[in-house]
Amino acid sequence: MDRAFLASYLIGLREGLEATLVVSILVAYLVKSGRRRQLVPLWAGVALAVALSVLFGALLTYTETSLLADSRSRELFEAITSLLAVVLVTWMIFWMRRTARRLKGELTGQLEHALGLGALAVAGVALLSVVREGLETALLFYAAAQGATTTAAPLIGISAGVVSAVLLGVGLYAGAIRVNLSTFFTVSGVLLIFVAAGIFKYGVHDLQEAGVLPGLHDLAFDVSGVLDPNSWYGAALAGMFNITPAPTVLETVAWVAYVVPVLTAFLWPARRPAATPSSPGAAVPGTPSKPETSSHVRA
Repeated sequence: MDRAFLASYLIGLREGLEATLVVSILVAYLVKSGRRRQLVPLWAGVALAVALSVLFGALLTYTETSLLADSRSRELFEAITSLLAVVLVTWMIFWMRRTARRLKGELTGQLEHALGLGALAVAGVALLSVVREGLETALLFYAAAQGATTTAAPLIGISAGVVSAVLLGVGLYAGAIRVNLSTFFTVSGVLLIFVAAGIFKYGVHDLQEAGVLPGLHDLAFDVSGVLDPNSWYGAALAGMFNITPAPTVLETVAWVAYVVPVLTAFLWPARRPAATPSSPGAAVPGTPSKPETSSHVRA
């Protein structure tokens, strides 16, 4: 198993399911409101979003392999993209936690407004709603795939994750399967925090190799005798969380400094303000949001 397979699969599954749920909400609204003819521009917007995301990923790879001539420039580019990916994934998991309950209403509201403007506006809503997930996926995949021994395994991993997400999303839409999406996004969010910590650690290592940060040869510990990087579990830990047997002091500090506060903030239960008599049970911004379950996808 290549070290980047598991992380790539998780990224494809999580981001793919978010995109699939967004498309499902838009499609369900058009079908339920009797506007099936608007499905054509909607799917056109989705297709364009996918194409732009793939193009963005190809551009990242082309920049590293063809435009950057020396190793130091490539290390700096990898470090910058890794740090951007960490910021992005951190924002994304907290954004989903905060807005998932309101997501359906916001999407359908935007779509209803677009329907009054024409087919291009409908395509634009679909494009903007999906391309965010696609660009996130491309950047996270590029950052997570750094250091992979082959290019095939990360591509297989993210492809398998996206396919799994689409099948899961179709099953939810059709009512064939039921999944507690709140639990799914919580568990996958925790895993993504560890993936982001690994990407952050890798970015720090790239900065050290580029000479921007010191301490490249100052190891925090060396457990190579216990954690064999060539074993299946060593490859799994390295690929999923970038846990390596001989990290530098600065890498270790960076990993811990990211995981501890971010994981604590993500799992810390937000206080639910008491509902007012005029709006019992109203969702309040900042409260833990529960993504819609399969029983609500088609509504």
